[in-house]
Amino acid sequence: MQRILSSQLTAQVGQTVRIAGHVHRRRLLRSVAFLIVRDAAGLAQVVVTDAAVRAAVAALPEETVVEVVGTVVANTAASAGVELTAPTVRPLGPPAAPPPFDLYRPTLTASLPTQLDHAPVALRHPTRSAALRISAAAVAGFRAALDARDFVEIQTPKVVASSTESGANVFALDWFGRPAYLAQSPQFYKQLMVGVFERVYEVGPVFRAEPHDTVRHLAQYTSLDAELGYVADHRDVMAVLRDTLAGMLDTVVDRAGAAVARLDVAVPRVPAEIPAVHFTEALRIAAAPADEPDLAPAHERALGEWARVEHGSDFLFVTGYPMAKRPFYTHPDPARPAYSNGFDLLFRGLELVTGGQRLHRHADYLAALAARGEPVEPYAGYVDAFRHGMPPHGGFAIGLERLVARLTGARNIREVAAFPRDLNRLTP
Repeated sequence: MQRILSSQLTAQVGQTVRIAGHVHRRRLLRSVAFLIVRDAAGLAQVVVTDAAVRAAVAALPEETVVEVVGTVVANTAASAGVELTAPTVRPLGPPAAPPPFDLYRPTLTASLPTQLDHAPVALRHPTRSAALRISAAAVAGFRAALDARDFVEIQTPKVVASSTESGANVFALDWFGRPAYLAQSPQFYKQLMVGVFERVYEVGPVFRAEPHDTVRHLAQYTSLDAELGYVADHRDVMAVLRDTLAGMLDTVVDRAGAAVARLDVAVPRVPAEIPAVHFTEALRIAAAPADEPDLAPAHERALGEWARVEHGSDFLFVTGYPMAKRPFYTHPDPARPAYSNGFDLLFRGLELVTGGQRLHRHADYLAALAARGEPVEPYAGYVDAFRHGMPPHGGFAIGLERLVARLTGARNIREVAAFPRDLNRLTP
């Protein structure tokens, strides 16, 4: 008999079926026992009246993995509207050791450090796994949106010979006796691949050796990167990003609707045109000093509130960041060279996406590096490609965990990462 999932039981009323999963909860009454089995699709209620089966169920601790064969009966009092009766229950392994917290409760009461220390079992809780389902749906939407626009998915090295942006923020390692680094981003490679496919994207880990210990930073996170050629300027990139985000959120609703409902997530509408303000105007709106070189978290929150009140939007583009705060490959604004053709996208008052137009002429790269006092040699393999012709191009990168944390209202980004890596955590 083929195993079915709990979500399929309503279509099997009157049939004998086989389910399997973890013992989620047991309720042992005088003459009857209720066994709740949890599988990947949800919960199934099993009614036990046979004395021998009841005794066996009584000996099964929560989280023990079992197989149940029984008859599906309609019962409106059951949470799913059906239950299994006249069951046989067979353990598929030894009795489980009790986890350090109760997984059957509606919410996990353990502290976040305790949950992270015991992530393999904490992630079984429906609220924790729901965030991961939303994350998976967001990635699927990212891929689908870009596939539909003729982007090609690529995979780039995560061990590199030089840093992407700053040597102070990389993890160094030994590569067969030579120095190497974990990649901060696929930035150089995705630009070079524009010369091959014109439009590319990647989903993969990136590594930042920044000593942040905040609720919004991870040392390893998942970056959703895209790069496209033959752009007029950064606004073409912003238009693609807008459509990509809309596709991602639509897919979250379509593919992770149950998870969205469980976490009571309000999935926002992406405006047909996301409001945009120049960096200098953003400083004024946020009541920041006019010579501020970047936006602080408090400024971002103020801008998010302004976008909500003035435009009814959860999203806001901030364009024209100072060139001094952007990487050397960023294209300056031709009309205001001190500012960039770059942007950040804020989502509910938090930086979510960084992007912009890149330099594409070899001479401009040499000049940009010289202006910053950086040697060409560490970037030679990257810069040399521009001698052979590259189209005007630009791109963006979305932090997946940051998106999901903001979408779900998580207080800490670690709540939406399966096995987070940060300043203090390397296990489990």
